[in-house]
Amino acid sequence: MDWNKWVRQIHRWLSIIFTLTVIANFVAMALGQPPAWIVYSPLLPLFLLLFSGLYMFVLPYAAKSGQCAGG
Repeated sequence: MDWNKWVRQIHRWLSIIFTLTVIANFVAMALGQPPAWIVYSPLLPLFLLLFSGLYMFVLPYAAKSGQCAGG
């Protein structure tokens, strides 16, 4: 599996993890005041999604300019 496929697969799994942490956040808030680690738990997958998403966004432009060997 090449690098681009790995990034796409990681991006997919991160989106699932992010969704689950957001759902857990809403459930915890419905039950009362949640602990800080639950409130901030979606941030790590969100930032990782940001970087992997930006990488995938730039890929076609880098390929057009000839700077990207992957496809």
